[in-house]
Amino acid sequence: MGKPLFYEILDKPATSCVIGICSAIWFYVQKKNIGYSHVGLSYETAIEGHHWRLITSAFSHISFLHLVFNMSALWSLGVVEQLGHMGLGVEFYLQYTLVMVVLSGLLVLVSYHVLIKKFKMEYFRRVTAVGYSCVVFGWMTILSVKQPSSKLNLFGFLSLPISFAPFESLIFTSIIVPQASFLGHLSGIIVGYSIAWGLIHGMNNYWAVSMLGWIVLVFVSSLKRSGAFDFNFLEIEPVTDPSLPSVRFLAPGTGRTLQMSSLHEAGADIV
Repeated sequence: MGKPLFYEILDKPATSCVIGICSAIWFYVQKKNIGYSHVGLSYETAIEGHHWRLITSAFSHISFLHLVFNMSALWSLGVVEQLGHMGLGVEFYLQYTLVMVVLSGLLVLVSYHVLIKKFKMEYFRRVTAVGYSCVVFGWMTILSVKQPSSKLNLFGFLSLPISFAPFESLIFTSIIVPQASFLGHLSGIIVGYSIAWGLIHGMNNYWAVSMLGWIVLVFVSSLKRSGAFDFNFLEIEPVTDPSLPSVRFLAPGTGRTLQMSSLHEAGADIV
């Protein structure tokens, strides 16, 4: 008999938080009837300045089954948090989750750029990627290198040898779910190997907090510039000394309403 869920959550605090965030976002998206095109990442929206989608796309999911599949795999991979003696652990998990969210998304965009510009595959200009499995595949790959004897448990009954899980899962999902983003999953695997083999290294709490600060800054500024969110409730007014701005808060009104204007869609890639 396994541990009670409460103790499992205590053993995997960061994983539990991520699952909670993804679940809350899925619930909010469903309740507000927000389409994947409004939160997903595509080449077209990226070049239009919607850089905030790099983050929203990673934590959003198209369907409940999509959410359950990714979170089930992530829960199993949460064992990384318990491997502090191997140089992993909770801090490593948080630091490199941040790295994988950003780098895997950027790698997807670079792949789209090459396919569009080099091979003239205009279809990829509007393909919208949504989901957390770039990061899931990244952790799967790291664990396959660091602890190849581990097992990946899915849905509580399917168990895969972790050493083969990244590519087994890549092929399996591409066959079973045609919408699954091959490029998204492959990007996660590439970033995962880069971390596991030490090609990407040196992250610590200082750099993680600095990186998070820059992410928040770029997220908010690109959100405002793209017009997807109105920040008029916060204005900077000129005063006698221009070097000392004052901040004035306005009534929220419609200033906090997410615009739901439709985008030209070519389809969604489930990641």
